[in-house]
Amino acid sequence: MQNRPRRLRYTPDIRKMCRETRLSPDALILPIFLQDGDNIREEIPSLEGQYHYSVDRVCADLEQFMKNGVNKFILFGLPAHKDECGSQSFAEDGIVQRGIREIKKQFGADALVLTDVCMCEYTSHGHCGILDGTYVNNDKTLEYLAKIAVSHAAAGADMVAPSDMMDGRVGAMRTALDAAGFENVSIMAYSVKYASAFYGPFRDAAGSAPSFGDRKTYQMDYHNVREGIKEALTDVEEGADILMVKPALSYLDVIAKVKAATNLPLAAYSVSGEYAMIKNAARHGLIDEHNVMCESAVSIFRAGADILITYYANELADAIRKGEIG
Repeated sequence: MQNRPRRLRYTPDIRKMCRETRLSPDALILPIFLQDGDNIREEIPSLEGQYHYSVDRVCADLEQFMKNGVNKFILFGLPAHKDECGSQSFAEDGIVQRGIREIKKQFGADALVLTDVCMCEYTSHGHCGILDGTYVNNDKTLEYLAKIAVSHAAAGADMVAPSDMMDGRVGAMRTALDAAGFENVSIMAYSVKYASAFYGPFRDAAGSAPSFGDRKTYQMDYHNVREGIKEALTDVEEGADILMVKPALSYLDVIAKVKAATNLPLAAYSVSGEYAMIKNAARHGLIDEHNVMCESAVSIFRAGADILITYYANELADAIRKGEIG
């Protein structure tokens, strides 16, 4: 009889036991949008199932997420006032700073609070730094980013996440945080962030679209992989604690190559456009939303991510708890 490779016969329980890729709610981070005002909990039109919260309303939903196993949140702020230098981004009474204090007051160490450190949501021009004419001044922007990071740490943030893609920002923040006595505040660097068309719904949700031009002078060209590895290694040298690739689904090859080239934990951000595509396709009856959500998340971890930032964090935690993935 001719020898043939044996087809393995797995029962469902054995199949789960033999999975190569494992998921846990501990590895999920949920984005949260904070808005100036009172008594606000309004669904975001471009991000079905996601909400704008005022500080006085956010903790009620966070409590439910935490009961489901999601206890890590990255905060984005929508200020009432914007100006050329994004002053509300580092103000002591800024929307994110107030949000951090309220979440920590309610939940303490049970909630891990990360903050997005950038200026696009706060500047009147919508760019991620201080302008010099129509260009972002990289070195001057570093001063402001460091101020933002320190203000978030002073409010109680556990981790800051610079998303601006300025050269040298991780080193500038690490130096500023250490000098201010926040040596234990970690940095998750948006190390490999592409100038992507997948950010549209987020820019609507955060009110952060640039008023002119684009961000291709400081975000990465999506044709490039080696550049991403170089950016990640630079952030390692500057003191990042966790690296990130953004977006996720169209960049699984980048996740795999950055993972192979570095020795730090790696996060991936499944961005608003990816989420919105699944939502819209499901609404039109073209796909099974739940199964596509699960399959997409597993693909990101399978590619090498250790952490996933996703608008589906709560639903994924529920699927893991039920044994549908994980």
